[in-house]
Amino acid sequence: MVSTDPIADMLTRIRNAAMVGKHEVRLPHSNLKETIARELVKNKFLKDVIVEKATPRNTLIITINDEGTNPPFTEITRMSKPGRRLYAGADEIPKVKSGRGIMLVSTSKGVMSSTEAKKSRLGGEIICKVY
Repeated sequence: MVSTDPIADMLTRIRNAAMVGKHEVRLPHSNLKETIARELVKNKFLKDVIVEKATPRNTLIITINDEGTNPPFTEITRMSKPGRRLYAGADEIPKVKSGRGIMLVSTSKGVMSSTEAKKSRLGGEIICKVY
């Protein structure tokens, strides 16, 4: 079955795995999913991302946290949806939980966190909110 929104599917799989105490999630690979996951690792909301080469399709292995520890995020939510895209300029990107969380923004220079986008004075599509 093909999802109409693969990014929402990825975020839901991560959220569900964290809720039931799993430490790892495996899902079909795409470059955008990998970029989003790597940005979440860079901002310390995920532990690690590995791409497992396979035929016919690569697999993305996302490690949420170490065993015996709590997940580093409380909430992970898709903001822009296929039916209702959400765009914001550099000045309009909202703060998440007084700066404790981030928004991932798809800009002309690639996917980056809201703080990086504001520093670079770039706006774009708001992908998700994490804190």
